[in-house]
Amino acid sequence: MQRRLLLLASLLVAIFILVVPVWAIGEDTADIPNAPIVNDEGGPVVVRGVVNYTNPFFAVGVSEPIVMLEDQTGFVNRDKNYLFPVESQVLGQIISPFNESPFSYTLSLPIVPQAPLNDVDNDSNQDPGVMIFAVAYWSNTFDSIFLEDRDQFGGGWSTAYASTRTSPNESTRGEYIGGSVIIYAPDGNQAFPSGFGDDDMLFTDDDPLVRVPAGYTLVNMDQEPFTFDRSREPFVDLVEGEGAETADYSEQSYPEAFQSLVDKFRKDYAFTEYYGMDWDALEAEYLPRMEDATNTEDFAFALQDFIWEVPDGHVSMSFTQGLYEQFLFETDGGLGIAIRELTDGRIIVNYLLDDSPAANAGIELGDEIVALDGIALNEAVNNTRAWSEPFSTEHTARLQRLRYVTRFPIGTSVDVTFRDDAGAEQIVNLTAIAERDSFASSSFNRDVTGYELPVQFSPIDGYLYVQITDFLDDARLTMQLWERMIRSAIDNDAQGIIIDMRNNGGGRGFLADQMAAYFFDEEFELGTTAYYDEEQGEFVSPPEAVQTFFLPSENLRYFGDVVVLVSPNCSSACEFFSYNMTVNDRADIIGHYPTGGLGGSVERVFMPDGISVQMTIGRAMDMDGNIHIEGQGVAPTVLIPVTEETLFSNGDPLLEAAVDFLNGELDN
Repeated sequence: MQRRLLLLASLLVAIFILVVPVWAIGEDTADIPNAPIVNDEGGPVVVRGVVNYTNPFFAVGVSEPIVMLEDQTGFVNRDKNYLFPVESQVLGQIISPFNESPFSYTLSLPIVPQAPLNDVDNDSNQDPGVMIFAVAYWSNTFDSIFLEDRDQFGGGWSTAYASTRTSPNESTRGEYIGGSVIIYAPDGNQAFPSGFGDDDMLFTDDDPLVRVPAGYTLVNMDQEPFTFDRSREPFVDLVEGEGAETADYSEQSYPEAFQSLVDKFRKDYAFTEYYGMDWDALEAEYLPRMEDATNTEDFAFALQDFIWEVPDGHVSMSFTQGLYEQFLFETDGGLGIAIRELTDGRIIVNYLLDDSPAANAGIELGDEIVALDGIALNEAVNNTRAWSEPFSTEHTARLQRLRYVTRFPIGTSVDVTFRDDAGAEQIVNLTAIAERDSFASSSFNRDVTGYELPVQFSPIDGYLYVQITDFLDDARLTMQLWERMIRSAIDNDAQGIIIDMRNNGGGRGFLADQMAAYFFDEEFELGTTAYYDEEQGEFVSPPEAVQTFFLPSENLRYFGDVVVLVSPNCSSACEFFSYNMTVNDRADIIGHYPTGGLGGSVERVFMPDGISVQMTIGRAMDMDGNIHIEGQGVAPTVLIPVTEETLFSNGDPLLEAAVDFLNGELDN
C-alpha cells in the first residue's frame, strides 16, 4: 500500500511537471511574460571563454591571475565601494599561457552560488530577486587566494576585462552598455530586465521585464531585446574595454600613423597646457619628414626627434637597429673621464680611467673642466643632446647631459680646457678612444646588477635599511617581502627604517600607495588622476581616480622613525611612494636632488614596423587639484650638498647622512 502511494505521488509530480513550467508562475509576476529562452539545456554548468588583451602592461608583474564570478550587487546599487564577498567569489582556471594573448579560461558554476539576491523588477513588492554575476579577470596580490579590499581597489565593479561592456564617458561612467551577465534565480517567480529601456540604463524604472527560470541563465545584453541563453556550457569572452585597449596605428602609412599619433597627443596627452605644447606646429614641422621616409630607419629617426620635443620623461619610443647603431657611434668614444657638477657650480672630474687620453695628458681627479673645443662647458652641456631624452626636470636633464657631453665618435679630436688643484688653466688636445668605462661610471643605474629582489633589507647601526628596487616586479612577491620586512622591524624593535628609493624606475602606482600605507593609521586621500573625457572634451578626474590608503592589519603597521633616500633615478610610482611618505610629515626625504618628476600614468601606442611609443595620459594631482610631481619631483627635506667629499667618499654619503639624521646628528 505504501509503495502504491509513493508511485501515485510520483505520477502526480510528473503530471505537474508536464503541465506547469519549472519556473512556476507567482502572483507578483503573473502579468510578466516568460523570458524567451535560447539553447534550453537546463542552464549553464561550466562557462568557457578567452581573454584578449592588447595592453603591453597587462601581464607584467602578475603572479596570480584569476578569472572569477564577480558579484554585481555593487552595480545594481551603483555602490562604487561595494566589496565582493569572499563567499561569492567563484574562481575559475586559466588553461593556456597567461602571458600570451588571448588566454583561455574555464569556470565551473556551483550548484547554489553565495551572493546577495537583488530585487530588480522595480515594483512595489519585495521579492527575493536574483543573483547577478559578471565573469571578470583580476590579479590577486594581497593575503589569501580570494580578493580583499586592496585587491579590489576599494570595490565597485569591473569596467575592463569583464563579460560586461561599460561606458567610458563621464556622465555615464561605468554603466552597462552591453556584454553579458550570468544570473541565478532561486525559483521561477523572479523578473529580470529584457532591455535597457528608454533611458539606456539597466535596473531603472523603465526597464522592460521578463520572468526568468530557476537556476542559471546567461543574459546577452548586446541584443535588443536581451537574449536568455540556457546552454549547458556557454562561451563567454571577456572584453578589454575602451580605455584599456592599446591604440594601434601599425597598419597605417608613415604619414598617416604620425598624424594619428599627433591627434592622440592633442586629445589624450596629460600635460599639453602645463608644458605649452603646440601640436599643430610640431605636426607641420615633422610631417614632411614622415612623408619623405622610405624605410623603417627614416621613420624612426624622424619620430625620435619628434618625441624629444616633449619635455616629459614618461614619453619615449622603442629603439630600432638603426637608432641603436647611431647611439653606439655617437657614444662609443670617450676621453677617459666622467664629470659631475658640485653644489658650488664647479664641474670636476670624478672618474678617471687609467692610461686613457685624459690621464696621459695630465688631467687628474678633482680637476675642473672649463671648456670643450673652446666652448664654455656650461654652454656645451646645454647644447648637448642626451640619448636618454626627454626629461621632465632640469636637474635630471643637467645630470644626463653632463654624461653625454664627454662622449664622441671614436677618433674625434677634442681640445679640453681644465683647471688643476693649483688653479692653473691648461688646454690639451685629446682623441676619443673606444672606451665605455667612463660612460658606465656616470650611469644612473651603475649600481644595478639586475639580480635585485623588489624589496631587500638588512640591519644597519640599529636601524633597518630597505631598498625598494621596483614596483613592476612580481606584485605578490613584492608584498610578501614587504610584509616580512615590516614584521622584522616590529619584532626586532628597529628604532627607525631607512628606505632607499634611489634606483627605482616606478611601476604600479597603486602598489606604491599601499606599501606606504603600512606606516599610517589613517586612510588618507593622497591625490587624484585626471584623464581626457571624450564626452566633455576635457580632462576630468572621476571619483574612482582618487588614491587612498587601504590600511593593513594593525599588527603590520610600523610607527617608528622613517627616512627616505631619493635621487633623479626615482621616477613615476617611486615618486608617488616618496610623496606619500611626506603626508602628515610621516618621513623625511634625504637626497642630493629631487626625484625625476614623472607624475602621470602612461599608455603604449603601436606604430608601423614594430615601433611603439609611450605617452602620458593621466595627470596626477594632489587633493587640491595641483600638479604636484610632474616637472618638479619630490624635493628632499634634508638636502645633502654635492662636494668633493661626497663624490670621492669610499662609502655611501646619503646612507651615512640618513643614519646621522636618525641619530639626531644632522639637522633638516
